Amino acid sequence: MDSVDWIVLCRRIVGRQRDLFAASRSIRARTEYEGRGEGGDMSLVLDRRCEDVVFEELEASLRGGPSVIAVSEERGEVAIGSGEAALRVIIDPIDGSMNMRRMIPSHSLSIAIADGDSMAAVGFGFVHDFGAEEEFAARKGGGATLNGESFEADPLDHGLEVVGIESAEPGWAGPVIAALESHAYRLRVVGSIAITMSYVAAARFDGMLSARPCRSVDAAASQLIVREAGGAVDVGGLELERAPLGLDARYTVAAVRRAEHLDRILSAQATGPAVPD
Repeated sequence: MDSVDWIVLCRRIVGRQRDLFAASRSIRARTEYEGRGEGGDMSLVLDRRCEDVVFEELEASLRGGPSVIAVSEERGEVAIGSGEAALRVIIDPIDGSMNMRRMIPSHSLSIAIADGDSMAAVGFGFVHDFGAEEEFAARKGGGATLNGESFEADPLDHGLEVVGIESAEPGWAGPVIAALESHAYRLRVVGSIAITMSYVAAARFDGMLSARPCRSVDAAASQLIVREAGGAVDVGGLELERAPLGLDARYTVAAVRRAEHLDRILSAQATGPAVPD
């Protein structure tokens, strides 16, 4: 995993994606679709262009080096290199595509590097918030950082003063919000799972949950950032070793800055509509 300077690679991608956003400065320019991606969602032209940047930088950095399996929202699983792949690169080129399309600042690049096919195998996580221009990153066993600086070691416990909710369609989120009544003081909807989980890591949010299942690419990087910052995560009630990183995987996610608040978050999450088989 250390044969590539992953954070330098991610920063190059951020710079090139930033140029793409700067060249499309209106909702009309950003609302151009080109079909359905491998993840199942309608794909914007800008989604694909941002993904192209990721793959171009990966291929350049890995030339003559390790082979990887890239798992990305638009292309699916792609082998890069000619040897046996030892690593998986989990990519969400734009987490928060609706925000990006509607010129709402909070959208992110999320990249995770894993030496296996589970959330537990993620050894490096990177999330860049293009709205605040902030970088969240973590290495397994090495802690988490915000713009290169370590997070506050032991922030004050405010209970569930601020809780983030994602996948916030009214029909899904309504029962969850009702279940948090009298337990959470304020709710926030960012529109990017990767950013919201990173806010938990930074103790800006005391907890977060998705009101419906998400893909592995949405949370693979940020779940490591939360854990390396001292928080706790839940991935569909699964042990992290059993939570796959494949694009077909779907599970709810939840995170808290302090583990003692996780049961309350999960209790609210469980009130959401049943997930179809």
